[in-house]
Amino acid sequence: MSDVRAQVSDEEWRVRVDLAAAYRLVAMFGWDDLVFTHLTARVPGPEKHFLINPYGMMFDEITASSLVKIDAAGNKVMASDYPVNPAGFTIHSCIHGARDDAHCVMHTHSLNGVAVSAQKRGVLPLSQQSLFVLNSLAYHDYEGVALNEAEKPRLVADLGTNNFLMLRNHGLLTCGATPADAFLFMYLFEAACMIQVRAMAGGSELIHVAQPIVDGIQAQAQVVTKGLGGQLAWPGLLRRLDRRNPGYAD
Repeated sequence: MSDVRAQVSDEEWRVRVDLAAAYRLVAMFGWDDLVFTHLTARVPGPEKHFLINPYGMMFDEITASSLVKIDAAGNKVMASDYPVNPAGFTIHSCIHGARDDAHCVMHTHSLNGVAVSAQKRGVLPLSQQSLFVLNSLAYHDYEGVALNEAEKPRLVADLGTNNFLMLRNHGLLTCGATPADAFLFMYLFEAACMIQVRAMAGGSELIHVAQPIVDGIQAQAQVVTKGLGGQLAWPGLLRRLDRRNPGYAD
């Protein structure tokens, strides 16, 4: 830890700690897929550098110092014994490049998320959680494992200005100004999918929330979060992590 901490700014170290915490929280909530998904964060500063998971390390093992720093092309700019998932940064790099506000991008292959991504109608307005997602949701059709550079402009165009992206037959993606914001969005996305899968499995007729309520949910979200977004829940999530899986800040 001391070697990496001495090489980076205080601002980068804070992002490293939050991103490492987000990786461990994804594992704690059961959204990880062994080592095969990825969360990224932009490093503060004029250089277009990003942090990503050391490919091969389990999410509940990741620390602030173990995160790999890469450039916009996915090349390592600091020494690391671990490689980078090429498919991971294909998805993330184009979003970071197109969206100045997308400082953190999270992508998961959760079972509930993949299940709903395979449903033709996608996310339905069945729960309060789903309303926050539907207010800023886009879809991107599956094109195989994300290794094709030609897919990038289509992915960016499909996402647009939204913060939630359902990758058809693949999984979920969120972006936010901070790891805290992107994590809160992922929590809501996953909860909406889990509720939908359970509601549909019940076999009864489903009640959809009326469209005027869906349309007005954004203003209500600002009231509920006191304008703080993910920062409202983030300190409590870190305290939970400190109790159950400390060491992410190493």
